[in-house]
Amino acid sequence: MTAITLAQAQTMVSAALAYSREHKFNPMAVVVLDARGVPKAYAAEDGTALRRYDIAHGKAYGSLAMGVGSRTLGLRATERPHFIGAVNGAIGGAMIPVAGAVLIRVDGEIVACVGVTGDTSDHDDEAARAGIAAAGLTADPS
Repeated sequence: MTAITLAQAQTMVSAALAYSREHKFNPMAVVVLDARGVPKAYAAEDGTALRRYDIAHGKAYGSLAMGVGSRTLGLRATERPHFIGAVNGAIGGAMIPVAGAVLIRVDGEIVACVGVTGDTSDHDDEAARAGIAAAGLTADPS
C-alpha cells in the first residue's frame, strides 16, 4: 500500500491554509487523514470555531468510508437521504456529507483524504485541492 508521508501531509495543511489566506476566506481548519482514517496532520487558524476539527474530520472520514469525495456525498444525501443517514449511523455519526473533503489516489488506490472547514463548502473544497496540488499529488475528481 502506498502511503503519504508526514512531510506531504504537512505541506497539504500549510498550502491549504495559505490558499485560504490568499483568497481571504474565513479562518480555516485542515486535517489530513491517511487511508486508515488516522490523522496525519492538522492545523486550525486563529479564530476558528470550537469544533472545526470535528467537522473537517467528519468530512474526510465520511469520504474515506464511502470512497468518494464529500461533494459527491452531499449530492447523494440530497438524492438518497435515507441511505446517507443509514451509512452515517453505521459509522457512528462520523460523516459530514458536504463539500470540503477531497480524496487522494495513487495508482487508483486511496492513500489519504484532506478535510477542510471554515468557509463555504465550495471554498473549503478549493483549499483542499490547492493543498493536494502543493504536495505534488492529484486530487480525486469525485
